[in-house]
Amino acid sequence: MPNIRELRAKRTKLGADAQAIMRAAEDDGRSMTPEEESRFDKLMDERDGVDRTITRAERLDADDRAAADPDEDGGRGGEEAMAALRAYFLGGRRALTDAQARALNAGNDPEGGFLTAPTQFVKDLLKGVDDLVPMRGLATVYQLTQSDSLGVPALDTDLGDAEWTSELATGGQDDSLRFKKRELTPNPLAKRVKISRKLLRTSVISSEQLVRERMEYRFGTAAEKAYMTGDGNKKPLGVFTASPMGISTGRDVQVSTSGTGLVNVANGNAADDLITAKYTLKGQYHKKAQWLFHRLVVASVRKLKDGQGNYVWRAGLASDQPDTILDLPFITSEFAPSTFADNDYVGILGDFSYYWIAESLQFEVQRLVELYAESNQIGFIGRQEADGMPVLEEAFVRLQANDVVP
Repeated sequence: MPNIRELRAKRTKLGADAQAIMRAAEDDGRSMTPEEESRFDKLMDERDGVDRTITRAERLDADDRAAADPDEDGGRGGEEAMAALRAYFLGGRRALTDAQARALNAGNDPEGGFLTAPTQFVKDLLKGVDDLVPMRGLATVYQLTQSDSLGVPALDTDLGDAEWTSELATGGQDDSLRFKKRELTPNPLAKRVKISRKLLRTSVISSEQLVRERMEYRFGTAAEKAYMTGDGNKKPLGVFTASPMGISTGRDVQVSTSGTGLVNVANGNAADDLITAKYTLKGQYHKKAQWLFHRLVVASVRKLKDGQGNYVWRAGLASDQPDTILDLPFITSEFAPSTFADNDYVGILGDFSYYWIAESLQFEVQRLVELYAESNQIGFIGRQEADGMPVLEEAFVRLQANDVVP
């Protein structure tokens, strides 16, 4: 695999080549021709592929560094616990010594069917989830160890302004301050994976890594869907779900669409709508704000021009600079909305540190043997508990499709 510096240099060149096509059209005072759009799309597809390769390379580097560091967790995170987990995955509960079973902190199942995974296994799994899906990596995450829920104080009604007064006076009494409380209660999430017996025995990577990598994707995608569109009923409340307990419809800004994409037409300019959305968000949030779109929406945004004929998308030409839309960075998620029908949500801008996630660090794993015996496979069920929700709606602006071209 090429080194990360080479990959970033390639990414920069592809972005510069794509931007050159845009600039040529801008200099001529016109939009890109179909041929130019085709070349532009090809360059951006290649650049997106390089971005994914960089992410994988950075993850491998981080894994190598983690492997070089001594484990500091002891107990559940120590080598003894990881060795016990490896033995459990390969041979089941009967393969464990009493000491190994104690290292895994056996759960409540009377036959030891459930065992609590070591801390290092859980941390590695969650790190893999962060690499696969963006939302958790942007959010504020709380690990609950001493309570079953996390109360979130939210301001319903604010105080009036302070009053100019004399040295000894205190100003008039203001009784308008009101708080409400949002409760984050981790809800159970379970996923099942199957691995062949032969692969477990003969793979060049360890059994716990095999199981972890299978579960990373399963847990990551389930959580990401909920963080995007969850209804908050025994699951997280998503940013694209209108709710007075999260982001209400008062934070929606309409964006001009044609039913198949964002458009600039006589009766609607999506680029100007994005500008409106940007400045609907208070300036105090701009420092950490990011756009969040599905990749199909980004493909449409990349070709939008504002009222002055300037493209709103700009390639990050320095190796450490991200691409921007109206000078703010953006991220993509496969689980963000991707349709453009009237009133559909098509994106969001916000400071995602105001999306809070509460998790129980305990992670249980159950090994299933007989259920998949005929196919010579072993099943593993992972169980975790998590919840999430936006805790400050003014830190977000949501984009809603307005079909101006039926």
